[in-house]
Amino acid sequence: QVQLVESGGGLVQPGGSLRLACAASANILGTMGWYRQTPGKERESVASITVTGSTNYADSVKGRFTISRSNAKLVYLQMNSLKPEDTAVYYCNAIVSLMTYWGKGTLVTVSS
Repeated sequence: QVQLVESGGGLVQPGGSLRLACAASANILGTMGWYRQTPGKERESVASITVTGSTNYADSVKGRFTISRSNAKLVYLQMNSLKPEDTAVYYCNAIVSLMTYWGKGTLVTVSS
């Protein structure tokens, strides 16, 4: 069983920045990513990064968000130029041996 714990969420003004972090309880030798969800909507993929460092982004965040991994247990999401529509609960995700794990989420609110 792998536990994922997100941190770094909070309230930020439009145009501001936040950095989310996700710490895993074990080395993740697979893809890690970030998803987000707002009430009444399905959870959507924001960004992902493979163990070799290949990245993928949703069109809505390209050029503003950057996903990175510092080691096999830590993944980050740098979010710049935040917009009100980025407001959501952000979840960390990891795929290990065909199993999918989720964190409990961290709330990001973009508002003036």
